[in-house]
Amino acid sequence: MDAFYASVEQRDDPSLRGKPVAVGGSSRRGVVAAASYEARKFGVRSAMPSVTAKRQCPELIFVPPRFDAYREISHQIRAIFRDYADEVEPLSLDEAYLDVSADKAGIGSATATARLIRQRIRDETGLTASAGVSYNKFIAKLASDQNKPDGLTVIPPGKGADFVQTLSIRRFHGIGPVTAAKMEGLGIFSGADLAEKEPLWLAEHFGNSAEWLFNLARGIDHRRVKSNRPLKSLGGERTFFNDLITDTEIREALAHVCTVVWDRAAKKGARGRTVTLKLRYADFQTITRARSTPSPILDGAALLAAGEAILTPLLPTEQGIRLLGVTLSKFEGEEDEDDDEAAAAPADLLSLI
Repeated sequence: MDAFYASVEQRDDPSLRGKPVAVGGSSRRGVVAAASYEARKFGVRSAMPSVTAKRQCPELIFVPPRFDAYREISHQIRAIFRDYADEVEPLSLDEAYLDVSADKAGIGSATATARLIRQRIRDETGLTASAGVSYNKFIAKLASDQNKPDGLTVIPPGKGADFVQTLSIRRFHGIGPVTAAKMEGLGIFSGADLAEKEPLWLAEHFGNSAEWLFNLARGIDHRRVKSNRPLKSLGGERTFFNDLITDTEIREALAHVCTVVWDRAAKKGARGRTVTLKLRYADFQTITRARSTPSPILDGAALLAAGEAILTPLLPTEQGIRLLGVTLSKFEGEEDEDDDEAAAAPADLLSLI
């Protein structure tokens, strides 16, 4: 979906149409959850502090989020997807992979299917969507971002590597800002730069990610679209109106966030082994630290103890904490999406064109 949250607000309030809109809080501790394309022209982006967004776009209009409305529309869109594919893998409320190889609707072409889906979304919700059509998930994801908003990009077999190698490394799905900065420090700015690196060199600098990076630079991705994606992580975080300074304040905040996270985990029956602590300091520097336990965490006290073990070496802090988050992952029964899938040949494909 194109600027999903902001587009919903502009659809439902005609006075916002054509104006720079940010969904999120406007307080000095607020964060932009989504920005309209009018706001993006000023450099406003999701996850940006609201004060920064307002500085870059003085005319910016802040709208509080309405997640119930977004979820309702998301369900409506997923119902449309199901008319064209049985294999639908949601990534978030506004994005999903569809495997249309089976040609459920008998259309005969993946591109024609994408056009029909986008038209139905427009007709039934009044919103626009962009689509990427290709032979694997990685390239389809990149293609979906290529011509936003309201765009359609098709990358056929044999063209994937060329397409990937024209892109900035920061466009690669799965490569975050920290890894991208490391790559740029090593002279890798594009997919073409990455494709020039030998596997041994990649292993030396990127460890277990070497094979994955080697494949991405060549447009190779054998992951299947999975209808029922297993829970990978579960977490929560708080942004504080006033910076937390003392050890006591920070530990109390950790206890509160751990309580919220464990309540969610208990409702889902999720028992994880890895706890990740996220801290954002007053100067907006953000760090994450993780620790795994030999056996799954079975109660809130154990979660808090794991969080405390990570936090303690970071105290005392020289500057205040403005955000604290805790994530639980590596759940019982979780299997890596690797060996069988990575080795499997791609399924027979429906005509992309």
